[in-house]
Amino acid sequence: MNIQKKAVKGVVWSVIQHWGSQTISFVVFSLLARLLEPEGFGLVALASVFIAFMEIFLDQGLTQAIVQRKELDQEHLDTAFWANLAVGILLTTFGITFAYAIANLFHHPQLAPIIQWLSLSFLVGAFSRVQQAIFHRKLAFKVVAVRSLFATLVGGVVGVAMALGGYGVWSLVGQRIANDSVGALILWGASDWRPKFNVSLKHFKELFAFGINMMGFNIVNFFNRRADDFLIGYFLGPVALGYYTVAYRVLWVMTQLFVTVTSQVALPIFSRLQEDDVRLQRAFYTVTQFTSLIAFPSFLGVTVLAPELVQVLFGSKWQQSIPVMQVLAFIGILHSMVYFNSTIMMAKGKPSWRFGVNCLNAVVNVIGFALVTRWGILAIALAYVISGYLIFPISIYLVRKLIPLQLMTYLCQYAIPLTGTLVMVSAILGAKYLLGGLINSATLLIVSIIIGAVAYILTIFLIAPKVFRQTLDFIELAVPKLKWRRN
Repeated sequence: MNIQKKAVKGVVWSVIQHWGSQTISFVVFSLLARLLEPEGFGLVALASVFIAFMEIFLDQGLTQAIVQRKELDQEHLDTAFWANLAVGILLTTFGITFAYAIANLFHHPQLAPIIQWLSLSFLVGAFSRVQQAIFHRKLAFKVVAVRSLFATLVGGVVGVAMALGGYGVWSLVGQRIANDSVGALILWGASDWRPKFNVSLKHFKELFAFGINMMGFNIVNFFNRRADDFLIGYFLGPVALGYYTVAYRVLWVMTQLFVTVTSQVALPIFSRLQEDDVRLQRAFYTVTQFTSLIAFPSFLGVTVLAPELVQVLFGSKWQQSIPVMQVLAFIGILHSMVYFNSTIMMAKGKPSWRFGVNCLNAVVNVIGFALVTRWGILAIALAYVISGYLIFPISIYLVRKLIPLQLMTYLCQYAIPLTGTLVMVSAILGAKYLLGGLINSATLLIVSIIIGAVAYILTIFLIAPKVFRQTLDFIELAVPKLKWRRN
């Protein structure tokens, strides 16, 4: 199979993996939210801050180097495997040994055993990272997709079963351990590569030279993504973090789903067009508008349907998550907008610019969170949104340095999605006003979504039929097996 056919199949299976695993994971998350209390979610989220930070050092960027490296020897694979395993053992030992010290830092002793058990993920993950990198390198995304879907499903079954059995917070821990363990076993079973005890300092240095850059990016990204969790857990406690986690999870899943399909096509296209600035500019406008056509109605829809979403998906005990979710919806819109700014920087060979923007964003986020934490999780959500929009102009400025981006033309890409979304929001608010006291939350949610979707699609079709047809073309490009029947 040639590289083009492999790439096409890779896109299909990558989409299946992301949408499938995210859907399963979110359904399980919704079930567990109904069965568990906010404090349990907060404790695991707090423990996950520590786990996520240590995981950066588990891989050291070696697996990304395996995928990226043009010439790869057996010694590279062997060295990466044993290096990962050694670090995995060290991190697991560290987590088990210092769990109580970390728990005392947060003044929650019940956090210690959770950290100890979750630290096993370092060891489990170390066993399979090289195998996963090999499959990515071969564009064998089917194996990766099957592994992700099956592991997520098994982990979800374990978590829900434990929650029904009355294990409380431990159901979340069991879900994570089961997910990681099953995923590792599938990768080992599907791979014909087995490590040999052959460690080479020379080959380690070759991999680490690339990996160290990835580590730096991952550390900065950690502070961008996890500083809010840390500060909420430390100053406001696990209950507040539980409410924040539920609100953030909804928006995070939406961002992953809506950006993923577009990103499968965007980076290869941008990379091929990096020498043709005019065509690259047009491609950038296209993916920007396409993503906005999905992101604007989805995230702004959350702002008006959050009360019904929380009630139906999670239950009445999560009402405090509603205003946080409504605020975070605006950062969801921004994430879908700025994602392709970073893609342009990577395609034009400027990863250092991307790193610089992320560093600045991390600094602004941490300062903003630290200043407003005393006022609660809603203030932190507002700080997150404000800091993101403050950095946005800088990101656009850098993109204009790389391609001939016309600012007004760029901003006009958002006009059609915004117009359609405003009509949709008006239709949803009207439906809620007329039907709110007559039907239950679940029925109101379904009816509102249908009315909003029809209003939005019809508006786009009427005011911009060309954009409507282009959107169908782009979806077909992202999902090659999907063909539209046209007259």
